[in-house]
Amino acid sequence: MKVIEEFLREHKIQEVECLVPDMAGIARGKILPAQKFLKGMKTNGLRIPDSVFVQTVTGGYPEEDVTSDEAGDCYLVPDAETIRLVPWYSEPTAQVICDAYDFKGEPVSISARHVLKRVLELYAAEGWTPIVAPELEFFLVDVNTDPDYPLVPPIGRSGRRETSRQSYGLDAVNEFDPLFEDVYDFCEAQDIDVDTLTHEAGAAQMEMNFNHGPALLLADQAFLFKRTVREAALRHKVYATFMAKPMRGEPGSSMHIHQSVVDTESGQNVFASPTNGRNTKLFLSHIAGLQKFLPHVMPMLGPNVNSYRRFLRDSDAPINTHWGMENRTVGLRVPHSDAQSRRIENRLAGADCNPYLGIAASLACGYLGMKQKMKPRQPVQGSAYRLAHTLPRTLQDALHRFASNRQIKEVLGSTFVEAVVAVKEAELDEYQQVISSWEREHLLLNV
Repeated sequence: MKVIEEFLREHKIQEVECLVPDMAGIARGKILPAQKFLKGMKTNGLRIPDSVFVQTVTGGYPEEDVTSDEAGDCYLVPDAETIRLVPWYSEPTAQVICDAYDFKGEPVSISARHVLKRVLELYAAEGWTPIVAPELEFFLVDVNTDPDYPLVPPIGRSGRRETSRQSYGLDAVNEFDPLFEDVYDFCEAQDIDVDTLTHEAGAAQMEMNFNHGPALLLADQAFLFKRTVREAALRHKVYATFMAKPMRGEPGSSMHIHQSVVDTESGQNVFASPTNGRNTKLFLSHIAGLQKFLPHVMPMLGPNVNSYRRFLRDSDAPINTHWGMENRTVGLRVPHSDAQSRRIENRLAGADCNPYLGIAASLACGYLGMKQKMKPRQPVQGSAYRLAHTLPRTLQDALHRFASNRQIKEVLGSTFVEAVVAVKEAELDEYQQVISSWEREHLLLNV
């Protein structure tokens, strides 16, 4: 409380944005004058409907009520460690990420931030602390006000659009240099610890990496980062999209999650022996848990109907959960590293996933493997695309696997699993009502 009050006073804040991520990772909440915010913070007056956590991406709600029976309110508790300036406003404005509680003082079990905290508590009980580093890909596209029209890359400083692959192209990134200067400035003002910027394989597709750190901190940063990039792009009359597969003929966008686990007391990475640098049994069990359970948590890693367009052979996205050393065709890559940096890169998550849920899902699977002392399959040599496609191919398939796995329900909470299934089935029902241009093109006069 005191930290927040001092921040508002020091920066002469006039308004405060109270943010909560919904299931899709969209920022919900409310904007208040600073004094009203302080009053509400002291009296549990920062209230929102608990139904915000089951709002679909289209703005609707499931037919089945999966919140409280009364469809009532919950209250927001600001996390003082997340208070930051909003750098793109002219008036002094603060933003703070909040946790949601019911009026019995219990966390709202279906809120995304609580789900991640629930998984982290399981690690803490074992004396472990997960460390993560997300890599987020996104496309820059022309402003598109008619959803029936395909997206196209924007025109850069040269006056031309990209028409060929420019992987790691420096001049291709510099086409949008003024935009990325704003992104870096905005991130610095918000303590978002971004590192490398690279051009990815798609036309005007970029990737920004985060420096590694505690899982909740990095989820908060990724949540704020997506909003920041979209805002910076709009200032330059461009869209930034984190859709998993926004353009035909281009690769999809991912959120690769580098993850390791350290001993909380000593700070030693438990994935590698400090004496000889070899992989430990805990590391191999973590991989085994990812291999077994990731196909069952795909609604958290690939949450939308569009998400499953990424997972095609030879498409820069995995089709299974094999693992390998420095192998970018597998779902689980082990980068070359020293013992303290030993980690696994989960390459399944899409850029469209809620960062809290994507990280929670990945860590939950690894935790189950470690607790059950599971053993992984042998690492893959060569291309994993020659092997079977074992991931769900559709959101409907993913939801079926998600709802039927008892161990996942125990780790994430059965109420949360039910809420995800209800929300995503409602979105599927809406999607089924849309007739695509492909159907009009190939079926209208031919069948």
